[in-house]
Formats: sequence, C-alpha cells, structure tokens
Amino acid sequence: MATYVIEPDTRWSLADLLEASEPGAEIQLSPASRRAIADTSDWVEDLSTGPNLVYGVNTGFGALADARVRAGDEYELQRRHVLSHACGVGNASPSAVVRMMMLIKLLTFRSGQTGVSLSVADRLVDMLNHRVHPIVPERGTVGASGDLSPLAHLALPLLGLGQVEIDGEVQDAAVALRDLGWQPLRLGAKDGLALTNGTQYISSVAVVELGRIVALAETADLIASMSLQAFSCANRFFHERYHRRSGNPWRRVVADALSDHTRDGNHATLPTAAPSMQDPYSFRCIPQVHGAVREHIGFAQSSILNEVDTVSDNPLFFPDDELALFGGNLHGESVAMSADVLAIAVTELGSISERRTYQLLSGRRGLPDFLTADPGVNSGLMIVQYTAAALVNEMKTLSHPASVDSIPTCQLQEDHVSMGGTSVLKLRQIVDDLETVLAIEWLTACQAVDLRDDLVLSDRCRALHHEYRGVVGRLDNDRVLSEDINRTTEFIREVATHRAYERGLVELGSR
Repeated sequence: MATYVIEPDTRWSLADLLEASEPGAEIQLSPASRRAIADTSDWVEDLSTGPNLVYGVNTGFGALADARVRAGDEYELQRRHVLSHACGVGNASPSAVVRMMMLIKLLTFRSGQTGVSLSVADRLVDMLNHRVHPIVPERGTVGASGDLSPLAHLALPLLGLGQVEIDGEVQDAAVALRDLGWQPLRLGAKDGLALTNGTQYISSVAVVELGRIVALAETADLIASMSLQAFSCANRFFHERYHRRSGNPWRRVVADALSDHTRDGNHATLPTAAPSMQDPYSFRCIPQVHGAVREHIGFAQSSILNEVDTVSDNPLFFPDDELALFGGNLHGESVAMSADVLAIAVTELGSISERRTYQLLSGRRGLPDFLTADPGVNSGLMIVQYTAAALVNEMKTLSHPASVDSIPTCQLQEDHVSMGGTSVLKLRQIVDDLETVLAIEWLTACQAVDLRDDLVLSDRCRALHHEYRGVVGRLDNDRVLSEDINRTTEFIREVATHRAYERGLVELGSR
C-alpha cells in the first residue's frame, strides 16, 4: 500500500480518501503540517492562562461559554469535556468509517488552525498505521456543534478509556495501549474540544457511502443494458445523435455506456421488438433518469469533499496575526443536505430498476410469465419482484430529508442543528437496499436471457452472464431463492467494486 503524506493545503479526492483510509496504507504528517500544528498549539497554551475569555479553552462549553474555569483547571476541562460528551448509543460504526474519521480529523488538524497539540495528531497517525480502531457508537449526533458524541468516543482511547478493535478483536483501550507501549495522553489547552468539534463523523459516513454509490451508479447502467437486451428493446433511445444537443452531459455519459454495453447484440432486430420503438419508460428513459442520478451524485460529492477540505472546528486560531476567530464551522448542514440529495438519487436508481424487473416478468416480448418455462406448477421469479418492491418502498420512505428538521439543544445556544447523523445513517440503509434491488434485476435479466434462443448478447454482457452462471445457476424448477439473491448481491458488489477501481473513482464521480 502507498504512503499518504498530509500537507497543510493539498486537496484530497474521493479516491484519495478511500484508498488512504484502507488498512495497510501508511499515513504521515508532513514537516509543514507538524510545524503549523505545534506553533498554534504553543500560542493557544499561552492564551489559556491569559486575561481574555477564549471559548472552550478557558471557558465552559455551549451555553456555559461565558463561565470562566478556575485557574489550573484548563487541562482538566479538556479531559472532562471528552468524558461528558461520550453519550453515543447503538451499534459500533464500521471500521471503514472509524478509519475515515481519523483521517479526516487529521486533515482538519493539518493547517494548525484548530489549536490541537501535536501529540494528539501523532497519536491518531499511530492508531491508523497500527490499525487501532476506537469503538464509536453510530447514534447520538445532531450534526451541529460538531458530531460531539461520536467524536468523543473516537477520542476516549487517547486517554486510555473506552474500547478499541484490533484485528477483529474488541478490547479495553487501556489494555491495547499497554500492549503497544503507548501512554495515555494528557490533553492540552484545546485538545478535548478540537477532538470532539467538527463534522468528521457525518462526513466520514458520507464519504464511505459515496464510494459505494459511485460504483453502483456505473453498475446500474450495465445491469440495465442486460435487461434491455432481454426485453428486445430498441437502440434508438440511446443513439448518440439523440443526446448530442442535451444540456445535461450526464445523459450522454449514460447513453454512451448503454451503447458500449450492448454493442454487437441483436436485441433491437428481434421480431419481439416493438415496431414503434416506444419501449416502456423504465427502459426508454434510462439516460434521463440515470443521468439525473449521476448529476446529483456529482453535486453531492463536490459538496461533501468541500466539507472535508474545511477546517471544521470552533474557535480557529491564527497565531501569525494573534487572532482567535469564533464562528459556526461546526455545523454540518452541507453534509446533511448532500446526504439527503444522495438518498433521493439512489432511491430513483432503485425505483426504475424495480420497474424493469416487473416488465421482464410480465409475460411480454416473447418471454414466459414470471420467466418459467413450466408455469403453474412453477411460480418462477414471481416473488423476487415482491422483495424488490418492499425494498424500494423502504428506500422511498427513508428518502424523506432529515436536514429539514431541527431540534434545539444546549439551552437554545445551539438552536438550529443539521440532523446530519440521521441523514447519513438512513443513506447507508438506502444504499444497502439498492445493492439488492439491482441484484434482483440482474438475476431476472439473466434468467430472461436464458429463455431466449433468438437473442445474441453483446460480448460484454455475454462474458458477465457466463461468469455469473458460475455463481448462480439457471432456474429450471422452483427452489428457495433467498440464497440466489444473496449470492447475486455479492456478485454485483464485486462487479461494482472492480469496475470502480478499474476506471478510477475520480473519473466516475466527477465528470
């Protein structure tokens, strides 16, 4: 694995973030980043004992911002801040999210403006490089005033508290630190607040899901191409001339993908093709719908990566100008709204996919009812569409935006919050559902292909169909299909991952 050096000003791409957060990647702070962090931390240490109130350094937090702490308690303030804010509940976050949290937190620290101490930054680097993953409960953030609760759980092991996961084993952080020969840290004047403040939890979940979404959007074009061949659709609706004057470049991208995926197939010339070439919208409008999805994925990706590149904390320090600035970089509205946009876009991919599955089972275009050669005694693939419908209903329900809600906290000091935690967690469920819905369409399309003696598949789809039949066999007589769906979902996940990294997530995500 490569070494990734964190510089003060370098912008990171989606591919960079996903690859650098993989276990085995080595992370380093550049000399410039180390110098910036150390210089600001020294200045903040001096401020902490000075005459002026400095929020979160020598004052309480939230509605306690005007309460000056007793002299000598500045360091205990930071420790107790972490302890009191560790209020998370629910399942432990996946290690991919936890690693991304540590990485994005380091990107926030790299300019030195947060006032965090170098020892804290170095410990996060060590934890990433030694694959030490704090146990971070998924639920408890409202996505403003930072992701306080999950970030507090991320910080606990630095103090020798909480739990960590190493090589799949969960153990007390105190035991893990002892085995590694690491001492618990004594937090500096801004360390507790710098660790817990910011949007690194919701940003991390969003980035991890973005990687999946970008790959699945590409794969959805491929699956749709198999379906339109099995349904003997026309090829005019994705003709290059039809989309040349479109103001939406993503329609052309999808149309080109359909052309590539179906090249040299004979589906449009079959006698079962509609003479009018007016195929159902779930086929004929693939460029418009898939293109709109890609367009909004691109918007959300840009917004989320902008947040990753932001120094998401409060206050920020500029020692060269002897300036401390107070503001709202702790508010996660951009990520929350972007996650809600992604939820809607991903749901539309699932919705149109389920409609193509339904069409393939409808007994039209020369295909038998429910894709069984012996209907009556066999129900064929009748009920897989029910499963897809149930999942799409769940996707539609979850796609209601969470970011339009706000419940005030902290005695009305934090009177508007983003609810980004809800936005990103329901997005993950929607993406999980999409994988299965697309898998059901693929399973159905491959069965339809097997029942067409007159169809010549394109080379690309024929090769994938052959590979898939080594995983899931053709359905000749009824059998339990749950395992078929599960194996197909894993197949589609592997296809999506392979295609994404083969072509580069940057190319797929922002065109």
